[in-house]
Amino acid sequence: MNCEKAESNMVKKPKNRNILVAPNRNHAKAKKIKLSISNDNKNKKYKFDKKKSLITNIKDFISHIIRSILNFIFQLLFWIILRVSVVLFLILGSSVLYYFSILPEAKLLMDDRLRGSVTMLDAKGNVFAWRGDQFGGKVSSSTVSPYLKNAIIATEDKRFYTHWGISPRGILGAIRINLREGRKPWQGNGGSTITQQLAKRIYFEKKGNFERKLKEVPMSMAMELKYTKDEIFSIYLNRAFLGSGAYGFEAASQRYFSKSARDVSPAQAAMLAGLLKAPSAANPIRNLDRAQSRGNLIVGLMKDQGYLTQAQAIRAKNNPAKLSQTAADMVGGYFADWVLGSAPEFIIKDANADVIIKTTFDKGAQLAAEGALDSVFQNLKQGSDVQAGIVVMSPNGAVRAMVGGRKTGLAGSFNRATQALRQTGSAFKPMVYAAALENGFQYNSIVTDEPITIEVIDGTYEPQNYSRTFDGEVNLTEALAKSTNTVAIKVSEEIGKSRVKAIANDFGIKSNIPLVPSMALGTAESTLLEMTGAYAGILNKGMSSIPFGLSSITIQGDNESLLEHDASNSLRVINENAANQLTFMMKQVIKSGTGLRANLGDRPAAGKTGTTQGARDAWFIGFTADYVVGVWMGYDDNRKLTGVTGGGMPAEIWREVMLRIHENEVLKPIVINEDKLISELNSKNSTKFINGIFKGLGNKVKESSGSNFILRLQNLFN
Repeated sequence: MNCEKAESNMVKKPKNRNILVAPNRNHAKAKKIKLSISNDNKNKKYKFDKKKSLITNIKDFISHIIRSILNFIFQLLFWIILRVSVVLFLILGSSVLYYFSILPEAKLLMDDRLRGSVTMLDAKGNVFAWRGDQFGGKVSSSTVSPYLKNAIIATEDKRFYTHWGISPRGILGAIRINLREGRKPWQGNGGSTITQQLAKRIYFEKKGNFERKLKEVPMSMAMELKYTKDEIFSIYLNRAFLGSGAYGFEAASQRYFSKSARDVSPAQAAMLAGLLKAPSAANPIRNLDRAQSRGNLIVGLMKDQGYLTQAQAIRAKNNPAKLSQTAADMVGGYFADWVLGSAPEFIIKDANADVIIKTTFDKGAQLAAEGALDSVFQNLKQGSDVQAGIVVMSPNGAVRAMVGGRKTGLAGSFNRATQALRQTGSAFKPMVYAAALENGFQYNSIVTDEPITIEVIDGTYEPQNYSRTFDGEVNLTEALAKSTNTVAIKVSEEIGKSRVKAIANDFGIKSNIPLVPSMALGTAESTLLEMTGAYAGILNKGMSSIPFGLSSITIQGDNESLLEHDASNSLRVINENAANQLTFMMKQVIKSGTGLRANLGDRPAAGKTGTTQGARDAWFIGFTADYVVGVWMGYDDNRKLTGVTGGGMPAEIWREVMLRIHENEVLKPIVINEDKLISELNSKNSTKFINGIFKGLGNKVKESSGSNFILRLQNLFN
């Protein structure tokens, strides 16, 4: 009974019970079954169906082969893609992590310039020129004008705040545009996000296209992980190059509109955003129409994306952005280059600080000089490529304006006022007479204008006057007014050529002056700036006036100057009386000599013409009590000027400049005791005239005349 009970308590065996196998054994068994099936499939061969026709069997066989091949290829590609994807994912992930680890703090990426900027102020403290890499200061996505922020996003990356560094939709769209316009997929539009552009700008700008694109992706993703969207946008705002040396939107806004990027209007914001793709081609200073056209295009994008209302867009298009007056004038390019070249290299070139240079520049004088040149040159034959240079200077050597060529000077243009070494011609003669007056001659000293022959190394030298005639006895004033060559050479030879050279050097003419007789006629070369500075020394009562344009240099943000102009380097070259006499002599050049076309009417002025041998250079340099102005005219290739002398077109340009810069200036004398000098000169001329009469009467009459009679005649003529 107990046995029966035990049997009844036992679990009944199910009819269909699975065989219990350990898990590993189940797995091995399943694998074995799978391999068996796979082997069966592999060993399975196509069998011809006898019920079908031969052609049908062949078709089925071919279909079977094709399906097998395609199945094999599909499986192969699947495994290749899978493995490659895994590898690429690992590479991408490790690259992102690596770049993430080396990225610095966002604030360290705001300014990457390798050199500092130079901002130049005129004599009144107003900005007129920029050089170097401009950085107007940091702005952020929260402080910049909302119009500018929206313009950039609408133009460059409308999904900026939603993507993770790259935009597949943007890339596909760019490829589609490139193909539609007949370009290769990767040529033209790149579909780069703002983050990708930033990665390129900071790290990969010098890489090739393919390498750069590969590295941009992980770097962009790393930047998105490292920084917030606003930080990325802020870095972008401060790192973008926007033409004319401006780095960052603050610098560009100051450069083109003279206002902060915080305050730009929709039209101005659109123009600035348009510079991102074409900072040179769409530069408003070079091509305002193109910049405005691109700006209007961006205004349309802003409206389409909801950043501007219809009314705002219409207003912006009807009133496109314009340059500020400072940017539009583009004055002082030649002057700015010259000042920058004269500044110490250790401050300007070797340091990366932002520098402010206070200069002597006068915008009004510059516009007057440029306007005068354009006005006179309207009379030139159409297509003429004759060039000119102008320097406007104060008596102390402070340069107020500079024209280095007929076209407005862009940065780096050849400056004919400071760089062109040209023969000075008769414009050098005041240096000869300055040396003479300093060494015993007087303005009314008599010298004979006659043919002369001077022994030189290779033979004899026989100078001629421009008129090819000789006037006999003349005083120095008359000789200078008529630009008599023989008298200048006689005086130079008598006092010594080395003394003439020393006087010229002390007045600031530093170029080589050969000690030959013809040096008195200006056969040596010099620059317009040097010559104008030498004339300023004459006006400055015989004290040298070394040209300067730099008043002080200051690091931006500092109150103390690093460098200031030293006015104590002036030296006495000739005595005041000699300088006064020479000024009187040069005044007669304009009043009655070769410089008649430079006459300023009631305003006292003095100057000298200069025309070189072969008429390849024409000069007029002169001064009033307020300004010294030098004008040079000639061809860059040293061709002969046709029908032009220093007393012609250069004198006309000089006069036009002087009239413009002296508006509202009171009349001031330039000669001390002028009446006395005139009286003594007339007295000397009377004596010369009477002596000439007596020479005609013969020695006998002359001897019997007596000195008292001569004095009475002199008084009669006076």
